[in-house]
Amino acid sequence: IRLGPNRVGPKGMFQTVADTLKLIVKEGFTPNNVDKFLFNLAPFIVMITAMVAMAPLPFANGFQIWDVNIGILFITAITSVSVIGILMAGWSSNNKYSLLGAMRSGAQIVSYELSAGLSILVIVMLSGSLRISDIVAAQADGWWIFKGHIPVLISFVIFIIAATAETNRAPFDMAEAESELTAGFHTEYSGMKFALFFLAEYVNIFIVCAVGATLFLGGWMPLHFGTGTAFNTVMDYIPGIVWFFGKTFLLIFIIMWFRWTFPRLRIDQLLNLEWKYLLPICLVNLLLATIIAIAGWHF
Repeated sequence: IRLGPNRVGPKGMFQTVADTLKLIVKEGFTPNNVDKFLFNLAPFIVMITAMVAMAPLPFANGFQIWDVNIGILFITAITSVSVIGILMAGWSSNNKYSLLGAMRSGAQIVSYELSAGLSILVIVMLSGSLRISDIVAAQADGWWIFKGHIPVLISFVIFIIAATAETNRAPFDMAEAESELTAGFHTEYSGMKFALFFLAEYVNIFIVCAVGATLFLGGWMPLHFGTGTAFNTVMDYIPGIVWFFGKTFLLIFIIMWFRWTFPRLRIDQLLNLEWKYLLPICLVNLLLATIIAIAGWHF
C-alpha cells in the first residue's frame, strides 16, 4: 500500500526528506532537441537571483548581510532578473507548452512588478529613505501599517496581491495551468534542475513576505502601544529575529490561504486586474501618500 505524503513518518516529516534525496540522486536528463547551454543555465539564473535578493534584508538589529543605501531598489531590480531565466527556460526547451508558460509568467511578473513597486514607493515616501535599515528604524514608534493612514493599508493589500502574482502562486499560477500547459516552463526539466525552479519559487515567497513584513509591519521591531507601558517592556524581551520570522511566516500563511481559497484566474482576467484596477489605484494612492508625507499628517 502506498502511503500518502502526510503519512510517511511522524506527521509526514520524512516525505520532504525522501523527495529531496530522490531529486538529488536522480539523473539530470537533457532532451536532444533543446538548446543545451541555455537549457542548463536557466534554473541557476532563477535560483541565484532569488538567493542574492536576501542580502539587504535585516533579520534583526545588526543582523544584515549588506546594508546598502538602495536596499529596496536592489531587491526590486534583482527579483526582476529572474524573468530572464524563466523566458530562457521556456525558449530553450523547444516546446510550445514551455514557451507559452514562460511567456505567461513573464507577462505576469512584469505587469505586477509595477503595482508592487508603487506600493513600496508609498513606504519609501513616508520613510524618506531607500535603505531598509532606515525604514525599519522609522517604525520604532509604530509600524507603518498602523501609523501610515489609509494609503499604507491600501498599499499593503495591493502588495500582498502583487507578491502572490509575482511568485506564480495560486490563484495566479497561470504558468503552471496543468490542463492547458502541462507543467509550464519547466515541462522538459528533471532531477535537480527541476527542483531548482521550485526551490527558487519558495525562496521568492519568503523574500516577498520578508519585504512586506519589513516595510509594513516593522521588520524586527516589537509591537508597542503608547510609551513606557508594561506591555511594551514585555514585548522588548522577545528577540528581534523572532519578531521578523513571525511576521514573515504570517504573510506566508496569507499567501497559502489564497491558494486554498480562490480558484485560478484566466490570463485575461489576471492582466485586467492589474492594468485596469490595481495600477490606477496604486497611482492615486501614491499621490495621497505624497500629500500626507509633505504635510506630515502621518502619526
